Formats: sequence, C-alpha cells, structure tokens
Amino acid sequence: MSSHTTSVARFEALPNPRGGHVPFAHAALAQALAALDEQRDVARPLRQAVRALRDAGWFAAARFADTLFLASPLALAASVPVPLPPGLPPRPAHEHDGADEGHIREAFRDALIDLVSALERHNLRELACSPVLYARQRVLFEALAGHGAGVVLAYEDVALSGRPIAVATLPAQPAQRLAQLRARYEAALLPALKARMGNGNRAAEQFAQAAFAEMDACIAELASADAYDFWRLASACVRVLRNGVAIWGDGPMRSFYARCNLLIAEQARGLRVAPQSFVCVALSILWRDYALFGAAAEDTADVDLLLDYGLTVDWHVAGTQASEALWEAGSAQADALATRVAPTRELGALVVNGNAYEDFLQTADAAMLELGTAARALSLRPAGAPADSAAALVAADAAYRIGAAAWALGLGHVGLLADALGLAWRRTAHAAAVIATGGAQTPSGAATVEAPGRQAIEHANEALRAILHKVAAGVAQPDASAAVRALGAAIAASATGATAEGAAGSADGTGAAAQLAAR
Repeated sequence: MSSHTTSVARFEALPNPRGGHVPFAHAALAQALAALDEQRDVARPLRQAVRALRDAGWFAAARFADTLFLASPLALAASVPVPLPPGLPPRPAHEHDGADEGHIREAFRDALIDLVSALERHNLRELACSPVLYARQRVLFEALAGHGAGVVLAYEDVALSGRPIAVATLPAQPAQRLAQLRARYEAALLPALKARMGNGNRAAEQFAQAAFAEMDACIAELASADAYDFWRLASACVRVLRNGVAIWGDGPMRSFYARCNLLIAEQARGLRVAPQSFVCVALSILWRDYALFGAAAEDTADVDLLLDYGLTVDWHVAGTQASEALWEAGSAQADALATRVAPTRELGALVVNGNAYEDFLQTADAAMLELGTAARALSLRPAGAPADSAAALVAADAAYRIGAAAWALGLGHVGLLADALGLAWRRTAHAAAVIATGGAQTPSGAATVEAPGRQAIEHANEALRAILHKVAAGVAQPDASAAVRALGAAIAASATGATAEGAAGSADGTGAAAQLAAR
C-alpha cells in the first residue's frame, strides 16, 4: 500500500481474528491503489475484487468495491496536483478551466484504503453496518450523482442488502383514540424539533426531553402485542436513537420522529401496512448498534425483536476503552500468528482458519439435525393443521445459530440463507401461537401472522443442507441468492395474504410485499 495514506477512519466494532480472508480481493484492491497512484487502469482490478468478494458472500464489501468501480473514471479524470519547479509562479486560472475535482480523487483513494482496512478486520457485520464505510460510499455516490441523475444510496440499502424483510402492519385503532394520540404527538413534535439538545441550556434540554418522552409514550400506546406491529419496532428504535445521540448525533432521531408523525396520519386514513422503506430504516437503525457493539443481558427484548425480522447479533461483555484496545492489539497478534502457523482451508475465494472451520461444522451439524427434525414434523402434519409453535421456535434458533456461526467465519452465502430460514421459522412459530390461542393474542383490527408455505421452508432447508455439504467437502459456497429470493417471496406471499383485508383500500398494501420479495 502506498505510504502517503490520508485515511484515518475509526471503525466501530471489534475485529474478528477467527474470521476468513479473501486473499484475491486483497491483492486486487492493492493493485487498484497502486494503479490509481500511477494513473493506470483501476477498473480491471476493482472488477476482479468485486467478483471475488461476491463469490465469498461478502456482499457489503462487494457493493463497496462496486461503488469504487463505478466512481473510478471520475477519480482517474480528476487533476493530479504536480509540484511546481522552484521559482516558477503558479498558472493563473482561466474561464474555460473546468471545476477542480481533485477532491473526488482523494475521496476515492480514502474509500479504497478504508475498504482494505475493513477487510483486514474480518467482521462481516461491521462491513454491512459501519457508518464510517457508509459515509465513504455516500461521498462517492454524491460525486456520481453530479454526472447522472437518480444515483442515491441509503444506509438501510447497504446494511440490509439481500435480506428478506418481513412486512410490518399497522393495526386498526378506534378513530377517536387515534385522533387523540395524533394530536398529542403533533403537539410534542414541533417543540422537540425546534429544541437543540446538548447546547448547554438546561431548561431547553429538559423541555426537549419531555417532548421526546411524550412522543415515546404515544408510540408505546400505538403498539400492540402483535409480533409484526410496526409501532413495536418503532418504540424500540426511538429508544436506541435517543440513547445513541452522543455517538450518532440527533439528526437521524429527529427525522425518525417526523416520519412517524406522517405515518400516524396515514394510519388514520386507513393504511394497514407500514411502507417497506420505513420498516427497513427502522430495522437498520435498531440493528446497527447491536451489530457493531453486541448485545448485553438487558437487551434481550430488542434482540428478540430483531430475530422476528431475521437479524442476529453477538452477545458482548461490556468492557472499558482500554480493554477494547487490548482486544484490538491481541486480535491483530492472533491474526498474524494464525496466518503463519494455523491450518487454513480454502473454500473457493474464501480462506478460513482451520480450527474455526471445524468448530463451524460441528455447530452446523447439530443445528441441521434440529432443522431436519422440525421440517419432517411439519411435513407430517395434516394439510391446514398449524405447526407446533415451540418446535418452530427451536428450528428458528437452530437456523440462527448456523447463520451467526457462518457470519463469524466469513461464509456469507450460508449466513444469508440461514437467517432467511430462521425468519421463516419464526413467522411459522408466531402464526401457530396465534392459532393455538384462538386469536386471543392478536389485538382487534390487527392482521393475523401467516406462516410461509411448508414447501418453501422444506426447499430452503434442503438448499441450506446442500450448501453445508459442499462447505464440509472443502468446496466453495454456491450462490444462495436464488434460494433466499424464493423464500423471501414465500414470506411475502404469506404477509400479503394476512394483510389483504386491512390493506384493501391502500396502495401500499401489496407494494410492501412486492418490495420484500424484490430485496
């Protein structure tokens, strides 16, 4: 790597010393950086890096590299500052001179260096959820937008890329109650948006906190016990946003509260399905902190909510800044030692630690036994009979264990399919629980949770088994995108059926499910 590095990105998560490597992508990115410094072709090595990262299932990194590939012509076209000979005055600017786009080149170079640094940390959740990496990509997209309309990048598109997202509903509320809640919310919203937190004015700070607390209370009153009630998700999201003001600032929090106000108005007009784009925003915000920093014992409710939407987290023992610095140093030493002496296994483009690979196979083998038992029990039930809720939850946990272990090792294709299967089993469990209680747990006006089709779950289960067999044989992971899309379509179809009655008068009803399948 070039010695005149200017990037000083601070990554949020801890590195993963037992994670896999994609050596060909590392080499290709190093070639791209050298080519940039020498004004040579950058696109070719970047295209090779994208292909290697996709083959390994490192989807967020592949998307980042693809963004670099798209922006590479702009970086190469930007002027390169050349030091003037001693005594020669600088050339005066002329009217016909184009805009100086040297900043694009610097942004491109910094983004490329940060991607290389992030890959060396082997943390796939950080690659997906890091605001630092997203900010780098966003700068490049803004540069691209100046040369072509319609080029945008949202944080949730990066964090949730490729994942099926369950549809969230808006249960019907009595008109008078909803009008009262909306009036209370709007009365608190304007003062909250006007107040600036952290400006040293204690009275203004207390006033703003009271306004935000009032809006939180309104959202909590809107929420029901339905597992896929959007306001249940929003309530957890605003709590995370308020707790994270010191880290992320209050801009996203204010924007989220304002969008909730608009959604309350839409619900009052009969909307029964939350816009999928807003669901993705809420999920990405809620998942971000837990994906980066891990979850503690007091976060069990939020972790359970994330599992309902197919997202897993690691459990983290809180430490001091000094202890985390020691972990960083220790992980770097462990990574260097493992590179020299530990056995490795090559799985196509991905190279993994041999010991971690064996641990993963043991975890996957035990979990697949549970998944196979649950799938057989589901197939033997009479047509129309609901699944056993407890057994479905056990199957969901088994799928999520495979997913978490796969993400830790670097098996992105396995992790994506396992998480999608966990989501399908989770919805099956909730649907069975509703039927078992005769709908007593479902509030009046709420859409009933429907289970995905048995055949879709069985096909996904077999697809996961086939991929794991190839991984165990030392073969590269096959692309699981088709299996994930098929399962996502089945989940979307069940959600569409469950919300069809409530969304009959809404243009967003079927659109949300269609977007779910498209993701």
